[in-house]
Amino acid sequence: MNLQAIEASLRAVQKDFDAINRSLSAPRDPLGDDVLERMLAGYRMVDQLLEARAQPFAPGTSGQMLELNLMVLCGTDRDMRRDCVRLIETTSRHFYGKGDGGFEALVEWVKSMNGESVWRRAASAYIHILSQPQLFIEGNHRTGALIMSWMLAVEGKPPFVLSVDNAKAYFDPSTLAKNARKHTLKMMLERPKLIKRFAELLKAEAEKSHVLG
Repeated sequence: MNLQAIEASLRAVQKDFDAINRSLSAPRDPLGDDVLERMLAGYRMVDQLLEARAQPFAPGTSGQMLELNLMVLCGTDRDMRRDCVRLIETTSRHFYGKGDGGFEALVEWVKSMNGESVWRRAASAYIHILSQPQLFIEGNHRTGALIMSWMLAVEGKPPFVLSVDNAKAYFDPSTLAKNARKHTLKMMLERPKLIKRFAELLKAEAEKSHVLG
């Protein structure tokens, strides 16, 4: 991945975040320097996973997916990681727990999308991560974007990167997904529309500049 281009896009979002926030259906927290740096660390980790030819949702990848979340929440600094010990322990228990909100349920859901385009599979995985109960205690939007990027890049597509132009199209349906519960009648009716909306966004925002070569 072109990490410099990804950073430039995120820094442009940071610069214009007040204006972006005013356009959203539900305001988001500001994109502070610490949040941005941890997100960049997450993209670097995705790049390393791609270099290692790691496959999302393959046996043995659960720890890597959990680490993506810990990366965006706690970064790589050892002192910060020590401060995050309780959050890390709680997140791990939740992530590996049984039930609709755990990693195992996500894997089964992604398997159910076999045969669909990578755009739809990545979109569906993101919606599953974000809807209630969520996969992680915190950082589901950011980690979900990284997981989508991993899924796309493994199949030769550019990663998803937040930009000034796509921020509203990303955040507004994300709010709808976050406020919905898995396996409810409402979600059964809304999910196909959300999947289509996100898949179209991912395809439309597939910036070749975010890939080297």
